[in-house]
Amino acid sequence: MMSSNIQQVSDQQQISMKFVTLVSIVAALGGLLFGFDTAVVSGAVGFMQIRFDLSEFEVGWAVSSLIIGCVVGALSTGVLSEKFGRKKILITAAILFIIGSVGSAIPSTFSGFIVARMIGGIGIGITSTLCPLYNAEIAPAKYRGRLVALNQLATVTGISLVYFVNLWIASLGDDAWDVSSAWRWMFGAGVVPGVLFLVLLFLVPESPRWLIKQGRAAESLPILLRIHGEELAKQEVLDIKESFKQEKGSFRQLFGPGLRMALIVGVGLAILQQITGINAVMYYAPEIFKETGAGTNAALIQTILVGLINLLFTILAIWLIDKVGRKALLLVGSAAMTICLAVIGIAFQTGHTSGPLVLIFILIYVAAFAVSLGPVVWVVISEIFPNRVRGIATSISSMALWAADYVVSQAFPPMLSSAGPAMTFWIFGIMSLITVVFSWRVVPETKEKSLEDLESLWAANKPQA
Repeated sequence: MMSSNIQQVSDQQQISMKFVTLVSIVAALGGLLFGFDTAVVSGAVGFMQIRFDLSEFEVGWAVSSLIIGCVVGALSTGVLSEKFGRKKILITAAILFIIGSVGSAIPSTFSGFIVARMIGGIGIGITSTLCPLYNAEIAPAKYRGRLVALNQLATVTGISLVYFVNLWIASLGDDAWDVSSAWRWMFGAGVVPGVLFLVLLFLVPESPRWLIKQGRAAESLPILLRIHGEELAKQEVLDIKESFKQEKGSFRQLFGPGLRMALIVGVGLAILQQITGINAVMYYAPEIFKETGAGTNAALIQTILVGLINLLFTILAIWLIDKVGRKALLLVGSAAMTICLAVIGIAFQTGHTSGPLVLIFILIYVAAFAVSLGPVVWVVISEIFPNRVRGIATSISSMALWAADYVVSQAFPPMLSSAGPAMTFWIFGIMSLITVVFSWRVVPETKEKSLEDLESLWAANKPQA
């Protein structure tokens, strides 16, 4: 009899994990749009520079205009998702992404391109904020790290995919065709993942925590039953209801005792993820490799290699994140990034760039990021805030991330030409060293804690290691 009960529990857990994993994969496809749309410009911007006769500032604007939309999208996500629900706002984001992809492919003027990129950016800002949050609210505590990190895996898959797409499209014609048309097809290709995401979103449920917050516990119970089984689902409903009995969440609460430290962790990690230079490498990888003497095709092929390393080590991170924890990955990864950026700067300073040295250390740097700051930051941001303020706090952290991304992507081309590649990479290295210290001193460990249990982390106004 006992053996039969154990088998039933095991079968129920398998069914629950299949359901949760499938739902999380669909939501994480928002990360695929994120990766696709942020990286597609790396292959297109060189052709656009010739087509529209862009200055260095305008090249930076072509890349960073998307991020203006991302900031707007991230900032609005908290309020909108709290009012209308996670699912409806994700559907809206998918539609905005599709509009942005089409609009970026067809403009006759540079200004028209910028407007379209901003519209798409709003969709990306929403998905980058809401997809990890949604997955965190769906996932059981034991597997939350890897399920939320699926969003980062989808992001790097989008980045890797778009590198292949860009190379394939660029090979379809001669240089004149690349300048007139190739970049349009690169941006237009984003319609395919956008439509796929939109269709699949209609198959996923609403966040059970949002439903309970709206007083719709009866609607949340069937979802929680599929996730946890009967006994745990009922307890989960009680725990979530209890977490909402406290004062209603507000922007002002985030700056009070306890939550202030949570906000510092969320915003701090968001900014550090960007100012350590990863998106400068991702957005401008072909141009960086050209600085080492590589030709156009060789630079694009090396960029594909960067994308593959990013993908492989993100998969490794998903396996590690619930085993070794968030904090350990942050410390080891950011330390390795610091060393790599220092070596890359020395290579450019001393002129040793003709061999494989720069490529090797850029690949190690990307691998270190992919196993640490890449997935871990999104996981931590999605789980450290209490239920009552999670939407608002996650929006603020995501907005900070996108604002930092904008500064880096806009400043990188002028920095590369004025300060030089050596000084540019050394600056990123200093930021990586700061990340090591911040992770060691400030960031708490959150693995295997329920979202409701994590609220007690901030009760003493400091994180517990």
